[in-house]
Amino acid sequence: MEQITALDVRDIRFPTSSQADGSDAMHPDPDYSAAYVVVHTDGTHGHEGHGFAFTIGRGNEVQTAAIQALAPLVVGRPVAETLSNLGGLGKDLVHDSQLRWLGPEKGVIHMAVAAVVNALWDLRAKLAGKPVWLLLSESTPEEIVDLVDFRYISDALTPEEALAILRKAAPTRSERATRLQVDGYPAYTSTPGWLGYDDAKLRRLCREAVEEGFDQIKLKIGRDLDEDRRRLAIARTECGLDMRIAVDANQRFDVGEAIAWIRALAPHDLWWVEEPTSPDDVLGYAAIARAVSPVPLASGEHVHNRVMFKQLLQLGAISYLQLDATRVAGVNENVAVLLLAAKYGVPVCPHAGGVGLCELVQHLAMFDYVAVSGSVEHRAVEYIDHLHEHFVDPVVVQRGRYRTPRAPGFGATIRPESLEQFAYPDGAAWRERAAGDQWK
Repeated sequence: MEQITALDVRDIRFPTSSQADGSDAMHPDPDYSAAYVVVHTDGTHGHEGHGFAFTIGRGNEVQTAAIQALAPLVVGRPVAETLSNLGGLGKDLVHDSQLRWLGPEKGVIHMAVAAVVNALWDLRAKLAGKPVWLLLSESTPEEIVDLVDFRYISDALTPEEALAILRKAAPTRSERATRLQVDGYPAYTSTPGWLGYDDAKLRRLCREAVEEGFDQIKLKIGRDLDEDRRRLAIARTECGLDMRIAVDANQRFDVGEAIAWIRALAPHDLWWVEEPTSPDDVLGYAAIARAVSPVPLASGEHVHNRVMFKQLLQLGAISYLQLDATRVAGVNENVAVLLLAAKYGVPVCPHAGGVGLCELVQHLAMFDYVAVSGSVEHRAVEYIDHLHEHFVDPVVVQRGRYRTPRAPGFGATIRPESLEQFAYPDGAAWRERAAGDQWK
């Protein structure tokens, strides 16, 4: 009987801070990083499962340690039984009686669960010869519901309601899957909007976004109000009146400050305001949403779990839900989040501002379209043009749309040469950077 034999965990970091890529009001110097895990077995014809948790540099060693802490709960499990019951595996990891104390269901342990669960989905899809979006979309409603942990959310979504949502979409799934492979899935780009970019670079990247066929961009805000007004005016001039422009405060404000800042920027026709305050403050979000209406709010990249998403939806605090592939407990919990969003009629626009996140979240959005919501209206997946060259199956975006992945798996596999070059702290990229800093 084939078994899982090891979790190989590596600290991989990319020095994106050198070009201000990813910079915002709260994170001026991010180095996009992956706590990267490979699930090894003693069989499966050489296939491995690849996954990661996304961080932005310091602390990635803590995240790798958290993934390693899960090894005793995974190594030794039978492969076939585990892959056929990933819902059960996910619940075992999330509800471990000792590791749970470090959350519960939040922080580095929860993100470690995401890395392992996603790696096992990658392995399952590779063995099935299908990309994850298609494997999920072809599952029966009952199989999909079995993935969901309904603890703490059954007051908002019952298994019966989830089944009804999935069964309603089931008769026309194949039609949408076919259409998806022809048309692709809508994308928006955050590439022009990093706060560390000067005005000339903002202008150039806005023009390029228009030329590349995007109909939505996102700008970072929150460092200085006059600066935000100026940058929004530049973006509107370069992109034209038809371009949707969203903004992202990255948790910068207290509630009252957020209300005043958003009202000041509202004349710039904001598509949404993302993370105006602490992602934990669901009541604060609701207060801001009421005060700045009709300007929509969005959140999700730092929302810890399905429980917080439930509360945001129950309070009507967000108009756009931005799930993240590695923040909650992987594919399984994101299925729960997608079903909650469908129940409350809130469109999902996944977060993908980080290394490898575009590669993963496209699968979740496409599954949502085919098997859950059945809609792409007011939906788009974030896209940033950074670091895709390091992946074996990089994301493909053409004319403002994600093209459907065709390779089996989850798209999480980083090229071996990149793993070596950007291993921290001993990879060549980091040795060179250390040498350069030494002689400044």
